[in-house]
Amino acid sequence: MTVRPPSSLNPANMAVTGLGILEYELMSERASTLGHNGLKVEAALAALQEGEAKGKHGMEHERLVDTAAQAVWAMFIHREICGLRNGRDVIQRYGIPNKVLARLGASPRHP
Repeated sequence: MTVRPPSSLNPANMAVTGLGILEYELMSERASTLGHNGLKVEAALAALQEGEAKGKHGMEHERLVDTAAQAVWAMFIHREICGLRNGRDVIQRYGIPNKVLARLGASPRHP
């Protein structure tokens, strides 16, 4: 399958060169990976909410929080790589709880 960038994103016919085609492919991969990261965050947060609804406490609850924090952290890192530095909109969109935000970047406490 060949992919062509829209002409509005084609300054000075860069699509004709290998560099323009490569840049378009890289943008496509970044967008796809961001989408996959978003799905992982949604799944981890849903598992955390489900665990809390079932009354899970102690080590089980801590693992759910750690898993959610790792998913959110990975998404934030990827967003920064893509040049998206502000995470406030992501926090609001996904409803990320403070207990997850407090663990961003930290290693899980439990093996």
